[in-house]
Amino acid sequence: MNLYEVVMKLVGPVCPTGDHNTDQERLKNMKALTELVDRLLFDIGEADQYAEAPDASMKAIGVHARDFLKGTKEAITYYD
Repeated sequence: MNLYEVVMKLVGPVCPTGDHNTDQERLKNMKALTELVDRLLFDIGEADQYAEAPDASMKAIGVHARDFLKGTKEAITYYD
């Protein structure tokens, strides 16, 4: 089982079904999932500051974080 599968097993399904009771539960799941993503994005954003670090290992982490955030921004813009 990979990390994504573990998270989704813990969170539960998030896609609506059209059944009110089921969708109420899935809305709770979606709120939990988006809260997790918000926290993860914050942590990635914190690492972004190291993209200009002089130390190669720190810079590698910062550059990876920055590249990820740029890709995320492009994906969000695509859906707007």
